[in-house]
Amino acid sequence: MIALAIDPGTRKCGVAIVENADPPRTLHRAVVPTSDLPGAVAALLSAYAVEVALIGDATNAQAVTATIRPLLPEGISLVAVPEAFTSERARARWCAENPPRTLWERLLPGFRTPDCPVDDYAAVILAESYFAASAP
Repeated sequence: MIALAIDPGTRKCGVAIVENADPPRTLHRAVVPTSDLPGAVAALLSAYAVEVALIGDATNAQAVTATIRPLLPEGISLVAVPEAFTSERARARWCAENPPRTLWERLLPGFRTPDCPVDDYAAVILAESYFAASAP
């Protein structure tokens, strides 16, 4: 199964295409301005065989849902996924995938902060959570 996952926000959204494999495999992830989300979603839907669309259930979820629902082809459902702690988990994932570059970052790893938005990582985590919850 391939999922389109969206971490909604007021100014920017994380989007990801994640395949339900063991372990789940990220095929695409990006952070896009919320105003550009319809175009980004349309492009992803045409590029990948998406079977389900997932959206985080917190910040700006209702507005983003209203924007995205008309873009989804028949047969692709839009599922709300609990978003609790995805930002913290996204930051931790970013830190794990981007090792410290300087001595200070190695000595004080708790003070590292991502140098870019991590909403795309949050979208991946939403998909992984959905897959884990729907596993038999």
